[in-house]
Amino acid sequence: MYYPPSELIINPDGTCFHLHLRPDQLADKVVMCGDPDRVNTIASFFDTRECEVSSREFHTITGTYHGKRITAISHGIGCDNIDIVVNELDALKNIDFTTREDRPQLTSLDLVRIGTCGGLQANTPVGTFVCSEKSIGFEGLINYYGNRDAICDLEFERAFAEHLKWDYHNLPSPYVVDNNPTLLDQICDESLGMIRGVTISCGGFYGPQGRRLRIPLADPERNDKICSFDWHGYRITNFEMESAALAGLSRHLGHRALTVCMVIANRIAHDANTGYKNQIGDLIKIVLDKL
Repeated sequence: MYYPPSELIINPDGTCFHLHLRPDQLADKVVMCGDPDRVNTIASFFDTRECEVSSREFHTITGTYHGKRITAISHGIGCDNIDIVVNELDALKNIDFTTREDRPQLTSLDLVRIGTCGGLQANTPVGTFVCSEKSIGFEGLINYYGNRDAICDLEFERAFAEHLKWDYHNLPSPYVVDNNPTLLDQICDESLGMIRGVTISCGGFYGPQGRRLRIPLADPERNDKICSFDWHGYRITNFEMESAALAGLSRHLGHRALTVCMVIANRIAHDANTGYKNQIGDLIKIVLDKL
């Protein structure tokens, strides 16, 4: 398939439009984070560095860790940025920038997002590491792509929407996507205090996650409904803003994706830790060791 310049924008220096990366600068193993400064923290564990690129909120360092070539990249906040980053990472690996056509042999990337989240259960206190087994998208991103039903857990979706009495008239249709089970088994280590969970990705930090400041909420009881949901033993463990889009796009494109988050606020206990940056290095090292 040919991708015209309007659809795949390539900069004059041969880099992709937003990330400003060349194909040779991207490793097959990618550690993702929201904060551009956290890329420096990830790369501080690297044994070698081969390149560093910054463009807008997208900061990239590629290097090696214990003999493994790894790219650390920031994606900023929200599913809209995930749409940009995952599509451009895929293009770097699987589209020939000279011919603008698919490469004859496609490459599958390992994409692990390290982030922060809000806990929604008693077993997700501040400091818990949650590996997303399933992700629920509240922002509707995957609904813009074809064949969404083929990658989604439709039975889970129906049960969840019925429990919440979902307002389809005013809200995007929620979607449920599994994170990659191989990466989940590879990285989620219960002996290190990690748990498997079901993560909701919201389209915002305040109202979409049930936080009320000066604007009233459309459904003040939504978080209570979310916390009480229980389907075949699956309960909602945490809120964040990117995991569903990452899992969904990766499944569409043939990549392996997993989100691993540290709980920095527990919405049930009304507790928060603003000093979490001193602890997230432990989670980064676990992921790098196991990736």
